Amino acid sequence: MSITVVFFLGLFVALIGVIPPGLLNMTAARISLKEGPGRGITFSSGVCLVVFIQTYIAAIFARYLSNRPDIVEILQRVAFVIFVLITIYFLVIARNQKETNVEEEDIMSKRSRFFHGMLLSALNVFPIPYQAYMTITLASFGWMDFEKTSIVTYVTGAAMGTFVMLYFYIFFFDKIKDKKITSQKSMNYSIGIITGIVALITLINILKEL
Repeated sequence: MSITVVFFLGLFVALIGVIPPGLLNMTAARISLKEGPGRGITFSSGVCLVVFIQTYIAAIFARYLSNRPDIVEILQRVAFVIFVLITIYFLVIARNQKETNVEEEDIMSKRSRFFHGMLLSALNVFPIPYQAYMTITLASFGWMDFEKTSIVTYVTGAAMGTFVMLYFYIFFFDKIKDKKITSQKSMNYSIGIITGIVALITLINILKEL
């Protein structure tokens, strides 16, 4: 598979994972509104550095699992159930969640914002299982392999995809902050739809191997 295709696969998968308004992208947007786009980009750079490391760890873990098809088969079924439950939760239950106000953060130095981004990203461990699963799935379709060049290319694409979405929030959040898309209900719907898509892909992959 072409490294260009692998790069854009990594970019797309990471992009999808960061689309729903969450802690990282909303923090980047608020920093940009309060301290300027430059600080928001610095924060996002810290986030993406950790995402690069997390995705690399996930890919290495996925490479190990790819040699154990019995374990992969079990994980696929467990992942399918988990994603279905998460989808149901966000589409049915969490949509009624009340809005919560997020307190404004203290102004930090540019260097502090970089490490702030690294810290929040490190606390968000979801990319590791998410990327491990997605790389296994992509490899099962023959869209990527676990050679060193392919892994590094994919990981670079994932970091870039995360940055692109954070960049979008930084520069466009001021225009959409009063829209329904940034409400808690929309966030829940977005997450539910994305996990539903992942669950569907998982189901297709399970059926393909039967």
